[in-house]
Amino acid sequence: MNPTQSLVNVSPLVAVLLRVVGGAAIALAVATLTIVGPSRLAGAYGSGRGRFREAAPYLGLLTVVLLVNKVARGVGPELSWALGWNATGVIYAVEGNFVGSVQSLATPALTAVLSTVYLSGYVFLLVFPFIAYFVAADDRPLKLTAVTYAANYAIGLTCYILFISYGPRNLLPGQVESLLYSSYPQTQILTGEVNVNTNVFPSLHTSLSVSAAAIAIRTRETYPAWAVVASLLASAIAFSTMYLGIHWGTDVVAGVALGHGSVALGDRFVERRSADS
Repeated sequence: MNPTQSLVNVSPLVAVLLRVVGGAAIALAVATLTIVGPSRLAGAYGSGRGRFREAAPYLGLLTVVLLVNKVARGVGPELSWALGWNATGVIYAVEGNFVGSVQSLATPALTAVLSTVYLSGYVFLLVFPFIAYFVAADDRPLKLTAVTYAANYAIGLTCYILFISYGPRNLLPGQVESLLYSSYPQTQILTGEVNVNTNVFPSLHTSLSVSAAAIAIRTRETYPAWAVVASLLASAIAFSTMYLGIHWGTDVVAGVALGHGSVALGDRFVERRSADS
């Protein structure tokens, strides 16, 4: 039985997840060998427990925030409608059909590339720093990454509860096409498991990608290639959210601000803990 036939026997959600994770896993393997390198991996062997012990409080914070985020997203939409602060009209009044203009660039090939970037590329960009920084001599970037991601999710969740905001594909179905779902309808099964269509402001895809790239630039002396890859990939992810009709330009701008702001918050948190220890 070939791999394609095997996927038929699993649920659609698992099939999509396997494709997304599979693509990210290949990228992670290649990046680990070429950017981190065998020598750095070998040099970190034997000190794994100590490294993990140092980073555990920060990784624990991220884990708690992710668990709260998962639970809160189940009740978040009800709270949002109870508050009734719908920002969709304001966003549309600010930028109009900007996303429709972005989609004028659409081609089947570009849609395929940016769909892969949005799904597998995003997973790769967020996960690789944990591998790279875990084996680095300086453990501060690892701690900073964990806290920065936690800040992104915490602030993003708060915004999702406070504001109802439909994406351009929902508000302007005749002008903006849902390119991800129209080209790859099975992906809607996966995205529907992690988000709802009223949660678009700000773009967490953008904010987390910007945070990862900002930290990568700081560590460019250790991983010069990663600084370039992360910056290019973060830019492509931010663009893909608009190109695919998922986010407004306003969501992306807010995501950029949140991404940099979360790094600043992470800096303060890590510095304070380091000073106290």
